[in-house]
Amino acid sequence: MKKSLFVLLAIFTLNSCAELQNVIDQLPQDGSVLSNADIASGLREALDQGIDKQVSKLTQKDGFFKNELVKIVLPEELQKVDKALRDIGLDNLADEGLKVLNRAAEDAVSEATPIFVSAVKDITFNDAKNILLGNDDAATQYLTGKTQTALYDKFHPVINNSFTKVGADQIWANLINKYNSIPFTNNVSPDLTDYVTGEALKGVYTMIAVEEKEIRNKVSSRTTDLLKKVFALQD
Repeated sequence: MKKSLFVLLAIFTLNSCAELQNVIDQLPQDGSVLSNADIASGLREALDQGIDKQVSKLTQKDGFFKNELVKIVLPEELQKVDKALRDIGLDNLADEGLKVLNRAAEDAVSEATPIFVSAVKDITFNDAKNILLGNDDAATQYLTGKTQTALYDKFHPVINNSFTKVGADQIWANLINKYNSIPFTNNVSPDLTDYVTGEALKGVYTMIAVEEKEIRNKVSSRTTDLLKKVFALQD
């Protein structure tokens, strides 16, 4: 018992990943402490909970539009379009243009959530111990680095289809045509699909990070025995 307490205390104070690995490798495997596999499973469970609890909120109406953490605003090149349209009294059209960008993201996340779930299941978390004792969003950052490129490639066509589904393509074609017809303005033709894809992905990772932070800092957010045991190590 004394040996287990001493080793756990060492985990709390070590900063080196190599030292941390050595300590956990020496933990007795008698059921009284967690194995490397348990820790990795706990981290995957935390990410799964983030997807289920937080990302699902993004699929609802106004999930992006009324969430200031992830709301998609106009890219820089379209801010002048927004201003010009409002200057000539087309406020409603400008408002609708912003709203449908967020609607497309909300619709796409609903269709693409299984992509994120699958990605989490495929992660091995070989460096799970370092993630466990890392920053509040360490697991989310790890997930981002491992999945962002592949998820972008899969997410882009979903966003493109969502633009058509929610009518964003027609609204923005009309909006940009209106702007381009204003005298003394330079025509614009932004790649809105690419922009919204990137912003939607950032929104998803942001919400996963929200839940990870909750689990790390609030015992009440650890809804399973495994989460309680794993994240007790970093308390």
